[in-house]
Amino acid sequence: MTTLIDNSMPKMANGETVKVDPKPKSPEIYVNGVEITLEAIQQEVQNHEAENPKDAYLDAARALVIRELLLQKANALAVEAEPLNDDQGRRETDDDAKVRQLLDQEVDVPRAGEEECQRYFDQHQEKFSSETIYETRHILLAGALEDPVARRKGMVKAQQIIDAVQKDPKRFGEFAREFSQCPSAKEGGNLGQLTKGQTVPEFETVLFELEEGQMSPTPVPTPFGYHVIQLDRKIEGRQLPFDHVKTKIAAFLEASSWSRAVAQYIGILAGEAEIKGIQIDGADSPLVQ
Repeated sequence: MTTLIDNSMPKMANGETVKVDPKPKSPEIYVNGVEITLEAIQQEVQNHEAENPKDAYLDAARALVIRELLLQKANALAVEAEPLNDDQGRRETDDDAKVRQLLDQEVDVPRAGEEECQRYFDQHQEKFSSETIYETRHILLAGALEDPVARRKGMVKAQQIIDAVQKDPKRFGEFAREFSQCPSAKEGGNLGQLTKGQTVPEFETVLFELEEGQMSPTPVPTPFGYHVIQLDRKIEGRQLPFDHVKTKIAAFLEASSWSRAVAQYIGILAGEAEIKGIQIDGADSPLVQ
């Protein structure tokens, strides 16, 4: 007789079968005796992006613990919910309203004065300048990375065009209309005004090194194929005056102060509470992040 061995259940060294609960265990997370359930965490996970499921789970659990801390404090202070509606007519939940009103009541954020804004402006002037603008034309000889034959043909043709345009620069538009496989061909290759980040890095690396009126001396490879690039005009970015940006700076400084104050407030609440099953710090708050 053939004996069938059941390997589906794990066994100890002495051969005794170990029973395994097929359902996941509760995470056993509590805030002052109130349980944060597994179901609630699983539902909250969808609101948290993370590199892996474990991190998303922990972020969701921390968010729910902090929410519970704030709601318990709001109830202890008898905060009454006064829900608001957003621009689309959606009504705030009572719990969200309580949390918002609690923070408005308990977290004091000083206004950013002009001296403080000026100091920040002076220390970070590189953040307050307009983008450099590049008025550009190009000719694209298309060829996908997975098609080496087409790319080789494109590179050869691009070099031929460069050689011809170097002899007669006025023919760039003519060649663009005839050979370019970009929609800009009908405009003589004109891409209009470009700023950093609007094209792929391979294109920008060459474009940003060109002088006004200069054409790329060799074909420029990108994932789309080979390009002939012509820089017609370069408009340097300029420093914006303080008066144009001080309102933006004040809003940023006050938002940063609010985040720090909320983190401190949550840290105080967490220190006073009995929290089991998870480590909480004020900086963990999704309100802060």
